[in-house]
Parts: sequence; C-alpha cells; structure tokens
Amino acid sequence: MYSQTEYNLIEISPKLARQQLSRHANSSTLHGNARIINQSILDWDKHESRPCFVVAMEVIDNLAHDVVRYDYQTDTPYQALVHVFDDGEFEEIYEQVYDPLIREYLATRALAAKKYRSPALSSRLYRKLRSQMPLAPNMTQAEFVPTHAFRFIQVLGKHFPRHRIVLSDFYKLPDTVPNAVSAPVVQTRFDGNMVPCTTYLVQPGWFDIFFPTDFELLLQMYNHMCRAGASAALGPARVCSQREFARKYAELANTATRSGENPMLDFYENNKFLLS
Repeated sequence: MYSQTEYNLIEISPKLARQQLSRHANSSTLHGNARIINQSILDWDKHESRPCFVVAMEVIDNLAHDVVRYDYQTDTPYQALVHVFDDGEFEEIYEQVYDPLIREYLATRALAAKKYRSPALSSRLYRKLRSQMPLAPNMTQAEFVPTHAFRFIQVLGKHFPRHRIVLSDFYKLPDTVPNAVSAPVVQTRFDGNMVPCTTYLVQPGWFDIFFPTDFELLLQMYNHMCRAGASAALGPARVCSQREFARKYAELANTATRSGENPMLDFYENNKFLLS
C-alpha cells in the first residue's frame, strides 16, 4: 500500500517548496510517488474523483479571518475595514457586509448551524438595557469569522468529493486579543522573548498571528458542505480531543518518557481533531 500511494504535498511558500524539491531530487530514499506542489490549497482547481485523505495539521489557525460586529438593536452584521494613515497608524471602519465571502460564510453558517448564536450577541434584554446607558456602544464586541477556513472546506467539497479528512489545530489559546470572539494571538519577539499584543492592528511582516478554532461549529459547517448529496454515504465527521485521538491511534508505548510521562497524552491539551 505504501509503495502504491500517491503523496501530494501542497506548500504555499515558494522558498519552502524549493527546499523540499531540492531534498526530493537529491535523495534516493524518498518516496517515488511524492509530489511537491507550490500552490495555495485555496486556489486548487483540479478535480480528484478518487478516494483520498486530506491531512491538515495546524493549517487553519494561520488562515485569514474577517472581523464583524453586530448592531445592538437589530443584530445586523457589519464588516470591518482597516484604514491606513500616511503615518502608518491604523483605524477600523465599519460598514454593512458587502464582501461576498463574508456574506456567503454568514449565510452558510445560518443554514449549517441553526442553533448557533454568536457569543458576541448577548441577550436582547441586556442589550436593550445597555443601549439606554450613557455613552453606550451601538455595536457588539468584534467577532473574528473564519472566512478562509470556510473557503478551504469549499475546496474540499467541490474538488475532493470522496475525501476523508484528518485535521488538527488549536481550539483555545492563551494571551489572545481581548474583548473579541475567536480572537487571535498576535505576538512578536523582543529581546529573545515572545511578547503578546492587545490588537491585531500591527505592522505586516513583524508579528505572528494565529487563531483558535471553534471545532463544534467547524464540524457542523463541514458536514453541511462536504457530507451532503452523493458524499453523504461517506458518513458524518466527528470531533475528538488530542488525548482521545492518541489513545485510539497512537503507539503510546513508543512516546512515553523515562519518568512515565507521555507527551502525546499530557501535552497539546488545547488541540482537537476533525476526522471523517
């Protein structure tokens, strides 16, 4: 099975793709059916009708999100735009949702997760009382919506109809941007230490930005988009914790330390898996 399997490694970075291609060309031990493809999975346009596995480990935490806030009275969503001033300062500007990807994501979320309600939307009674207070805001706190993880699922459903997925990522993170739903960690290195920031409005290229994933919502979106119609016969996906995954699939005797600890069970407690 190993010798007959095809491996397609999709690498968005040209530099890393060149390094992998160089290693592949200069090694006699690498798999003959392995291909390195320098492309974003979000731009994938080739149809694969054969059964396959899609393995995505810590991929979606780096995919771009959009920021929305909701009107306190009507629940109407507004999208954030970032205005960059001549001196390099940033300012958020909100307008009605015109971006087609945000609109499609919100519409699909409403269909796939009918009972889901954004944590940014507190109870109507609270919002009504809050709106009557002096200097009350007219919009809720921000929500970072995973529009490009949504695009990733669209690609899987459209071009890999018989796929099964093994996806793992963070479902919670420390030191996230405060006062926002599904907010990212934004950090940079200073004097050898990683320093978290309190805003995502930072200079591009100098900061690491990564997001937690709501796996229960992701599961509903995935089943709605990738396990409907002809693909329904493959069965619904499921979510499990890192510990549950390791207990079922890992060779734990090979990962235990001399002290008796097992990193596969004791670490990565903020990870979950989506499996189909």
